[in-house]
Parts: sequence; C-alpha cells; structure tokens
Amino acid sequence: MHRDSPHRAGVLQYVSHNVRRLRTDQRLSQAVLAERSGVSRRMLVAIEAGEKNVSLTTLDRIAEALGVAFTTLIQAPERCDMARIDEVAWAGLHPGSQAVLLGSSTARREVELWAWTLAPGEHYASEADAEGWSEQIYVVSGVLTLRIEDSERHLKAGEFHIFASNCRYAYRNDEQQPTHFVRNVVI
Repeated sequence: MHRDSPHRAGVLQYVSHNVRRLRTDQRLSQAVLAERSGVSRRMLVAIEAGEKNVSLTTLDRIAEALGVAFTTLIQAPERCDMARIDEVAWAGLHPGSQAVLLGSSTARREVELWAWTLAPGEHYASEADAEGWSEQIYVVSGVLTLRIEDSERHLKAGEFHIFASNCRYAYRNDEQQPTHFVRNVVI
C-alpha cells in the first residue's frame, strides 16, 4: 500500500493489531515469528507498531507462519462476518488505483471463476451443491435477485454476497436491462 494512500492508516492498524494479537495468543516471541516467517525482527517490530508499510508478499509470509489466512491479518478485528472483508488491501500512486479484498472463504480443492450475463427476465436455478462448497457473487452491472432457499436478496452493481451453496439457490434478473456478475465457485 502506498504511504500516501488515505486507506493506509486503517489497514495498517488492523495488521498491527492482528499480528500482535495472533503472535501473543500463540505465545510466540517476535524473534521466533521472524525466524518462522523469514521476515526480519526489525520489520515485525515496525509492523506491530503500525509504522511500517508492508507488502502483500510479506503479509502472506507472516500469515503462513502464524497458521492463518492472509485475510485474517487485514480484517478489522471487530468484524462479525468473517467471510466479508471489504477492505482496501492495496492502493497505488494514482487516484483510483486500488485492490479491495471483498471476501474470503475456505477452499479445499479449487475455485472456479465465472462471468455471467442474465438477460431481462432470465432465471437460473440450481440444486444444492456438495457440503463445503460456497459461492462468491459480485454484481458488475444491473440488479441480481439471488434466492437462497426461501429468502431473496437484491444485489446492485458493486455489491457482493458470499454463501454456502449446499442448499437450493437461484439467480434471476427482474430488471429491464441485462445483469452482469462474476461468480466464484469455491470447492
């Protein structure tokens, strides 16, 4: 994350808090975590103090050494929905250049990436997937009606939803223009 980014302070605070909490919960010294992660002790001290701009690669190494997912390090500590991250994880030098980690779910084998378009009035229904599968939906344009068992939610452009897909679910376009969305199937 670029040091002049307005999102820097929040994410660095989360990382600082989460690394320190996870390290102390596991009763690890900074020296032991440094050795396990391959990140210098000096860098860990600065990260835990919220003073160091840290790369995504470094965070991956620390997360692996702590035995947690990368998302655990950048997520707001008070977040209730652990699948929904919705945090800027990278911001570039130019305005508007950013990467937002929307959500995360555990994968056992693979993740499928799909680009969907539903014409007005189109409907797709699915039987339940296997236990442990999940879906990540991000609406690019239009409005998607997502039915999961007996409940419905309407996702507008820029909104997303993550759900366990071991139940009946359906996608529907009730609008007058096409709906475009990205679907990740996490297996």
